[in-house]
Amino acid sequence: MKQLRRIGILMGGFSSEREISLKSGTAVAAALRSSGYEVETVDFHSREELRAKLEHIAVDCIFNALHGRFGEDGEVQQMLDALRIPYTGSGAEASRLAMDKVASRRIFQSRGLRVPEYQLFNKNMVMDQMFFSAFPLVVKPAHEGSSIGLSIVHDALSLLWAVEYAFRFDPVVMVEKYVRGREITVGIIDDKPLPVVEVIPKKPFYDFQAKYTAGMTEYRVPADFSAEITEKAQAAAVQAHRALKCRGFSRVDIIIDGRDPVVLEVNTIPGMTATSLLPKAAAADGIGFPELCLKMVAAALREPLSAAVA
Repeated sequence: MKQLRRIGILMGGFSSEREISLKSGTAVAAALRSSGYEVETVDFHSREELRAKLEHIAVDCIFNALHGRFGEDGEVQQMLDALRIPYTGSGAEASRLAMDKVASRRIFQSRGLRVPEYQLFNKNMVMDQMFFSAFPLVVKPAHEGSSIGLSIVHDALSLLWAVEYAFRFDPVVMVEKYVRGREITVGIIDDKPLPVVEVIPKKPFYDFQAKYTAGMTEYRVPADFSAEITEKAQAAAVQAHRALKCRGFSRVDIIIDGRDPVVLEVNTIPGMTATSLLPKAAAADGIGFPELCLKMVAAALREPLSAAVA
């Protein structure tokens, strides 16, 4: 077996989640270095700059720690495929589908998975008053991650503001009926589910600040559910992961509504920071952070897990 020696880490970039990506990339770099790998971090501010850097990089594999548009939506995956550089995570089409909340939910529904009831709007459409007669509602951009542009509204005036706010991030806005229940996430590694994590934010909902500010959210790992509900949640997560043809790993966000899972979305590049959910779930399964990073690299190259140091 070829012994890996050099890993390139894509981080930063130019999406709205740049700062979180830098934190993820820094954490991954430290973990891989501790396992004996040489690491080259790759930050950039444009597609052209990244392309030039990738054309001259000498690595065995790219660890994709980008978050948000370009990094998660299939664009950078297409670039890496064209350059024949192996990379961690899902391929271009699965990444595109996961980032597109509309396309992914249609696929989930076709596979029998429950999703929130929703409607889509662009700036030229008139809102359906029948749909919006019952509050609360959730308003979000159709193609963003990390709760960017997301609002929960309780009246018509707040709804108008929230829709305009979401339009700052995307020309298509999704308005969905609020699902009452317990918020969980299920990590997938090597295409198998990890222990369920329950997310309990100290704010009204799990927004960007609650996600990335230490102490703003309580996490219960593993979540305190019956074996039946845990199995249902894990099965739904794996089904959603496979429905989009994701590769290696992902993280599936779910609401437990009574006894049944309601699938929200699949994250193909979960955060890898100190407060991130996939590392928490992996730790509960006995997988430390360096080993988690190694598993991601090994899956990208379809090689057995191995540290670089003999």
